[in-house]
Amino acid sequence: MPEFVVGDRAVFFPASGTLVVADLHVGRDEASDVEFPLGEREDLRARLTALLDRFSPTEVVFAGDVLHSFGRASAATAESLDGLAAACRDRGARPVLVAGNHDAMLSSVWEGPIHDEYRPGGERDDDGDEEILVCHGHEEPEGVADCYVVGHDHPTIAIEGQRRPCALYGPGAYRGSDVVMLPAFNRLAPGVEINGMRTRDFQSPLVTNADALRPLVYDEASDEALQFPPLGKLRRLL
Repeated sequence: MPEFVVGDRAVFFPASGTLVVADLHVGRDEASDVEFPLGEREDLRARLTALLDRFSPTEVVFAGDVLHSFGRASAATAESLDGLAAACRDRGARPVLVAGNHDAMLSSVWEGPIHDEYRPGGERDDDGDEEILVCHGHEEPEGVADCYVVGHDHPTIAIEGQRRPCALYGPGAYRGSDVVMLPAFNRLAPGVEINGMRTRDFQSPLVTNADALRPLVYDEASDEALQFPPLGKLRRLL
């Protein structure tokens, strides 16, 4: 299992210096039927900057659904994405974009490469290192890896009546390899409560046994992840 550290709706892999966030849904605030600013741009950039300062990654992978709207990308959306990429570069980290099912218009606001899946460190080799493959998770990946990092389902967990975003860790859960599923980085994106979910309820084909998934909840007060039992056991406790 590759070593990883859970942060604020993100995961960091120290061996490769890779920070991964998923489901930014940039422009989600424009789709909201409200008359006052929701502060999406400032919130995304401030929280990403805090992660950059904490982990000092060499690259930041945006793991799909970078944009919210399927059919248009406004000037404000382009400016927000540029700001996130600039925050990465200002701290010496290379932004890497992976496409999700929402990202039909991503090439209209991003001039760099757009990946269907991304392997930190490049091509697979035989040096014995644990290898990571980042994809959005809405479809089966083509690449082979020791650990697949995905988003797509926006997992949250309800604890004592309060819903909290969580990562899900499934050891050996897909093709015999580990899976790490991230919550939505955009706090305006609705989360899906996973407490009672079965395998068939997840949208990602990388979830083949929901009972084996372990929720990992980032606790801001202690700056660490709280680890819960696998869902199959946790359902009986909640």
